[in-house]
Amino acid sequence: MLKVGVTGGIGSGKSVVCRVFTTLGIPVFNADDAGKYLMATDVSVIASVKALLGNDVYINNQPDKKLIADAVFKNPALLSQLNAIIHPAVIAYGNKWMAAQTSPYTIKEAAILFESGSYKELDVIIGVHAPKDVRLKRVLTRDAAMTAEKVLQRMANQMDEDEKMKRCDYIITNDGNRAIIPQVFDLHQIFLKKATVN
Repeated sequence: MLKVGVTGGIGSGKSVVCRVFTTLGIPVFNADDAGKYLMATDVSVIASVKALLGNDVYINNQPDKKLIADAVFKNPALLSQLNAIIHPAVIAYGNKWMAAQTSPYTIKEAAILFESGSYKELDVIIGVHAPKDVRLKRVLTRDAAMTAEKVLQRMANQMDEDEKMKRCDYIITNDGNRAIIPQVFDLHQIFLKKATVN
């Protein structure tokens, strides 16, 4: 089975692109959702997160996302330690999920495919690209709790956008001017052909 990655910076529109693939019958594994799920359910992940950040980041056995985000996004060393706990667990969980699918290809959606090393498990990578100002505006529109400063801080913690796109095999432009559906449909045809060859 062909394994496809979808990546892009915060606010690039990865989820929108993945929803289009879903309508074409392609299963999508969302690494962010998996990370949240494992932080709430995986005993070993929970123990490691508490050891790193303290017991108070869990309230009624559920991770307090705001407390965790506030702690790690201001502290790159702490963020990288947290990622070292979460990423291997998400990669293992994702591999198990992909192995259970029966479609011609599957998609893994993750903002940090390259940074986490999970790109090594995939056959092709799609980059979703949007200009920085468009991405900033999107995040502020969808999340009332976010400030421009917080969004820019998260962008700074992610790989440089140009560098990320250079590493991708295909790029979908999501700048609000080019239609996404035809771009996704073209790639879908390419992946169906690749999947029959594999």
